[in-house]
Amino acid sequence: MALVRHVMMCAALCLAAVAAAAEPPVFERRGAAIRGYDPVAYFSEGRPVKGEKSITSEWNGSTWRFATTENRDAFVASPERYAPQYGGYCAWAVAENYTASTVPEAFTIHDGKLYLNYSLSVQEKWRADKDKFIRSGDANWPGVLE
Repeated sequence: MALVRHVMMCAALCLAAVAAAAEPPVFERRGAAIRGYDPVAYFSEGRPVKGEKSITSEWNGSTWRFATTENRDAFVASPERYAPQYGGYCAWAVAENYTASTVPEAFTIHDGKLYLNYSLSVQEKWRADKDKFIRSGDANWPGVLE
């Protein structure tokens, strides 16, 4: 009986370690999705805009910040329309079957979807064959989080 309890405890600890190793569904830094940048502004202003700490919404387990209440309301009405693909992780990395952080300036809007990249140099590689990388990223997502 003691051996069974020992095996069960080891199994539970192993499962807990695996669960803890999984990446969260949204890339965050300092308690905010996509480094606190406003996802709607990428579409409305065509550039990264820092969100305000006082204008937020919770979605997909993360706090999202917005530059204006209008942007927040648009996001709340349709978060899938504005949220970056692959949870805001680097689109090129996800295509290569791993996750990586992103920087706000390395973004692309393609077919009405927002994609972020680790850096401007990675963004150049990703843009060179983005359709191929999107197909691969779509196939890897969300399994790459495990």
